[in-house]
Formats: sequence, C-alpha cells, structure tokens
Amino acid sequence: MKNILSVLFAILLFSSCNNKEQKRYVPDSSGQINNLVVVADNLLWENSVGEAIRDVLAAPVEGLSKEEPQFSMSQMPTKVFSGFARQNRTVLKIEKGKEAGTQIATNAFARPQTMVVVSGQTNEEIIEQIKKNAPKIIDVFKKTEITERQRRTSKSLFNDTQIREKLGVSLKFPTAYRIAKTEDAFFWIRKDIATGNVDLLLYEVPMTSIRKGDSAVIDIVRVRDSVGKTHIEGAAEKTYMGTEDAFTPFISEVIVDNKSAYETRGLWDLKNAFMSGPFINYAVEDKVNNRYIIIEGYVFAPSIAKRDYMFELESIVKSIAIQ
Repeated sequence: MKNILSVLFAILLFSSCNNKEQKRYVPDSSGQINNLVVVADNLLWENSVGEAIRDVLAAPVEGLSKEEPQFSMSQMPTKVFSGFARQNRTVLKIEKGKEAGTQIATNAFARPQTMVVVSGQTNEEIIEQIKKNAPKIIDVFKKTEITERQRRTSKSLFNDTQIREKLGVSLKFPTAYRIAKTEDAFFWIRKDIATGNVDLLLYEVPMTSIRKGDSAVIDIVRVRDSVGKTHIEGAAEKTYMGTEDAFTPFISEVIVDNKSAYETRGLWDLKNAFMSGPFINYAVEDKVNNRYIIIEGYVFAPSIAKRDYMFELESIVKSIAIQ
C-alpha cells in the first residue's frame, strides 16, 4: 500500500512540476507603437547590415506629405539584451555565425511579443535574408502593432449603434471621437487634437461606382472628391475637401473583414484654401448587399509628425465588420 501511495505521490509531483513549466510566467511587453528594438552588435549596426535594416524598416511610409519612417528603431548589443530590455513588444535580433535563416518567435520573453531572428554566417548572408524576407518581416511587425493599437482602443469604445442601424456596419473607435455629421448613411467622425483634427468618413456607394483594374484608382478619387464636395465643406465659402492633384495616390488590393478591398493612400487638400494632409481610403467590397463600403481616415495637423495618427486610423478601419 505504501508503495502504491509513493508512486501516486511521485506522479502528482511530476504532473505539478510539468504544469508549472507549461505555465511559465511571461511579463507584459512594453514599448510605444511602431517602436522597434534591434538587437545587433555595434559593428553590425554601423556597417552594411545596419544599412540594410534601415533601408527596409525605416523606409518612408507611403502617402505622407513629409517623410517619416515606418518604424522608429533603437539598437542594443546582444550582450545587454537581458532583463527589462527583453520586454519590448517588437524585436529584430541579428545572429552572425549561424546558419542563414529568418525565424519568427512569439512571446519568447514577454506577452504579446513578436521577435524576428535573422541569422547568417557572414554579413552578406544576413543582408540577403533581410532583403529576401523584407515583406514578411514588415507584415508581422505591423500586424503586431495593429493588434496592440486595437487593444488600447478597446478600453474605451464609442457606442456605434447608430452606424450599425443605418449602414449595417460595426466599427470600433475610441470615445475620444465624436460623430460630427450624419446624413442618411453618411458619417463624419472626428477627434480634436492640439494642432488640428483626426477624422473618419464612412459611407456606401453602389458596386458599379468602382471599376476593376486600372480604372479603380480613378473611380475612387472621383467618388471621394464628389463626397468631399457635398459633405466636407471648409469654413470659407466655396471651399471643400478634394484630392491633391499634384500627388498620385498609391493603390493596392488588400483584405479587410475577410473581403476584397482597395487601399488608397494619398494627400487631400481643401479646394480654394490652404489646408492639406494625408488620407487612407478603403473601398470594401460587400457583394451580399451589392455595394462598396467606403471608410476613410485623414489627418489635419500642420508641422507635426502624422505617422502615428494615420496608423491609429488604419487600426480603426481594420476593425470594421459588415453585418
């Protein structure tokens, strides 16, 4: 009997220890949105490897009036990457002298955390890995930051009942915003900031309003200019929002709410006045209701950085759910 009890005790003890290992404590991650820690020895950071990293991850954000890097980066040598330094939410780690490869680790030292490890025997192999996997590296970091931005937004959500009832669309945005104007199924949503405003437009157009292929960007600009002239008037007479003629918008095909969509980035201006700024426009295909849902974010904030405001708007747009 004693032997049986001893065996049972040993099994319970082993099971308990095993569960403790599986439930390993991982601290909360930290860091500002779009701030990336690069773990690389100083010599690598200061030579061609560092240049390749900066070329990829500090490349300018598309559609801004002034150049701003996609990610703000801070570098630390491998030997000091320990303790609190490991808790940053996004980490790029460079390992020289190992087999060439690019690996993605999740919640290795903190939660949530995304760490991309790029390795190679030589500088040339590391640079090749960075360039070859640039889209994947950018995408995984950006998705991590979108999720974090949405998590912060979820702490204080605006009641979107009015939008759901009129447009059949759910949208998660903070209570810092307000619905400034609504006409039929058109919504103008605004947030005041110290130097201007951060705004959203939400409305629907018939499926026939936007043609596929090369004509899509022409139709999207035409639609947004028409809506701007009708709904977004300036303080002075005969002023209204349009698309800046001198700047060719960037357009790409993306997926939003598991639906095909066009993403268009460019510059808006106030016609017959002197106001402008960046916009990001999504035309989301809603085949069930034979329409496009148009959701656009734009910023007016003269003389200050706009990257993070535009990123906040992008995170809100990507929370959309068409009912």
